[in-house]
Amino acid sequence: MARAAGILVAAGLIAAACSRPTRTHDDEGGVSLPPVALAVSDSAVMPPLALAPPPSTGSVFVRGEPVSFAPIAHAADPSVVTINTVSEEVEISPFSHRRRPREVRGLGTGFVADKNGVILTNNHVVEGADSVLVKLSDEREFQGKVVGTDAPTDIAVVRIDAKDLRALPLGDSDAVEVGDWVVAIGNPFGLSHTVSAGIISAKGRTQRDVPLDPAGYYDFIQTDASINPGNSGGPLLNLKGQVVGMNSAIRGDAQGIGFAIPINMIKQLLPMLLRDGHVTRSALGVHIIDVHQLTAEDRQALKLGENEQISGAVIEDVAPHGPAARAGLEAGDVIVAFDGQPIERSAQLQWLASTAGVGRSATLRVRRAGKVFDLGVTLGRLADRAGK
Repeated sequence: MARAAGILVAAGLIAAACSRPTRTHDDEGGVSLPPVALAVSDSAVMPPLALAPPPSTGSVFVRGEPVSFAPIAHAADPSVVTINTVSEEVEISPFSHRRRPREVRGLGTGFVADKNGVILTNNHVVEGADSVLVKLSDEREFQGKVVGTDAPTDIAVVRIDAKDLRALPLGDSDAVEVGDWVVAIGNPFGLSHTVSAGIISAKGRTQRDVPLDPAGYYDFIQTDASINPGNSGGPLLNLKGQVVGMNSAIRGDAQGIGFAIPINMIKQLLPMLLRDGHVTRSALGVHIIDVHQLTAEDRQALKLGENEQISGAVIEDVAPHGPAARAGLEAGDVIVAFDGQPIERSAQLQWLASTAGVGRSATLRVRRAGKVFDLGVTLGRLADRAGK
């Protein structure tokens, strides 16, 4: 693959001219809360996520599955396309030291998302390409136009001038479970329309698991279905033939470990990519880490019990004059919910805050020094990767 993709560590820093609000103090323990904070009773604090009870003694029921993946492959294959790209790079001759153009060819996969010529693929497949050629399973070829890209999620949308194509149904990536069967279709090493099968090996893989681009937003599905260079942009299908992920990355130091972008992430961004050609992200204006990354000393300083089970995102730094600063958030605050949705890890908060919308008001549930309160914040705009 031409480029690896990764996961963002920070929610983004947004600067705005506004003074910091004056603090008020809680009578109990002297904890300073923002003046607009609404205290939450202990009984209202969101408990840790409940774990499923262990299975009762006896055999485990396993539902029946098809003995062949052929029906899935036959149904999906006409919707999978080969993407060939051509770009021009400049190299310097080691002898004359003169600059000279060099043609670079790339290969990837895509799939039809709309019958009227909308193709989904990875951004790294088409990034920097001067020419994009889309080849259908029936050998027809079309010049493709890149109409939308989002490098932080490694998603791209390509249009071709074709009608009545067979679009793949988009499934629900939140519904897949570890251990579910999946099928991958793509063009590994130029071997077109290769089908491989495996299971969902894990969900929620982040930068700590996949050392990729630190400026990206990723919540990868891990699979052991064979994924190799050339598979990028191809579909990962469930047993209903629905797309649950887009194959995107591999671990070069391991076999049987591939990563796919959850289709729900793609579905959320697709309307914006088709409309604007890019994604405009909102931001809190904080740097965050997971609670479980805290040391014992840090937990003690933040008044988190040594054996206390708590999930959430801990604020490491607050951008001066940004949305979080104006709302009264501080370093050390633990955000445990965003608009009523419990936060398990920092990557989840990043995604929710970045896709909520610029200028939108959101309610955060915050824990500070043992006190829990709700706080409203108006989201700002996340600066793009070029810092504009």
